[in-house]
Amino acid sequence: MIPMVNLKGQYHAIKEEIDSALLAALEATQFILGPNVRAFEEEAAAYLGVKHAVGCASGTDALHLGLIAAGVKEGDEVITTPFTFIATAEAILYVGARPVFVDIDPRTFNIDPEQVAAAITEKTKAIIPVHLFGQPADMSALQALATQHDLKIVEDCAQSFGADIDGKQTGSIGEVGAFSFFPSKNLGCFGDGGLITTNDEKIAEHLRVLRNHGSWKQYHHSELGFNSRLDELQAVILRAKLKRIDQYNAGRRRVGHRYSAALADMGITPPHEDGIGKHVYHQYALLTDRRDDIMAALRAKEIGCAVYYPIPLHQQQVFAESCKGQTLPVTESVAARVMSLPIFPELADEQVDEILAVIRGVVLG
Repeated sequence: MIPMVNLKGQYHAIKEEIDSALLAALEATQFILGPNVRAFEEEAAAYLGVKHAVGCASGTDALHLGLIAAGVKEGDEVITTPFTFIATAEAILYVGARPVFVDIDPRTFNIDPEQVAAAITEKTKAIIPVHLFGQPADMSALQALATQHDLKIVEDCAQSFGADIDGKQTGSIGEVGAFSFFPSKNLGCFGDGGLITTNDEKIAEHLRVLRNHGSWKQYHHSELGFNSRLDELQAVILRAKLKRIDQYNAGRRRVGHRYSAALADMGITPPHEDGIGKHVYHQYALLTDRRDDIMAALRAKEIGCAVYYPIPLHQQQVFAESCKGQTLPVTESVAARVMSLPIFPELADEQVDEILAVIRGVVLG
């Protein structure tokens, strides 16, 4: 059996360090905004090359609070991709803004800057590019549009911790970056957790107030806020893993490149790497016209596989009215052909080859 992701190997490799640090945190009993949260925020900011990193309760909250702090309000429009997890669009709705979905690049599956340019109106306030599957979006083109039209960029980095573009980490380029630490992420904790990054001190201070019930001082509340604080015990786990994130991402890239080298000879389209941004392979997403056959063969051998994402957001029931009649041909074509293979740093070369052998048997007979 080969699962899509196996968290046990990573935990057992650093179990002694994590268990010891968790026991120390339990003994200290500083569970809310404690010393490990503060330390992790500083360490993450240093790694990501940003001035400020603010922990919160989830990646969805990171997007939600990030949009508020970036000044997105009710009635604004936010341009984003329909080929992403629904949290990207949920956050836009939470602030009363309207998601405007545009088509994607057929190679990277990320938002197409030309489509963004065509969708900008006088109501457009922000762009949310998603660094999907660990592949950085075309931030240079998006930044140019943002500057030209005075727009904010909120980067959805839920799947891209450690990815960089021309040496700049994702999450350090827009006004705000939003990260998720869901357990299966490249940098994952043992529950929910999130982080918001920015180089703007005012935005950072606003985020710290927003995540803590709108409070800048105990029992002093300047605005309606939220209960969205990164848990102290999750911060302990994240601190241990952050020290190894480059190692983890190197392991993912090893697996991804081994897949790609073999699949290209089978008539399957592997993930695209453009050489500008470093792909960190949160998912290994390929394109094939034989998806159903391949997935059936893999499952018959107890090998994990999945489709991210089978139904684009503009076709989801929750957007039935606002997106009525909208057609996004590239997104729809990709959604019909995309599938993902198991990928995690500890996946052995022999296991990769076993997976490839099953696929080869389907497509080459």
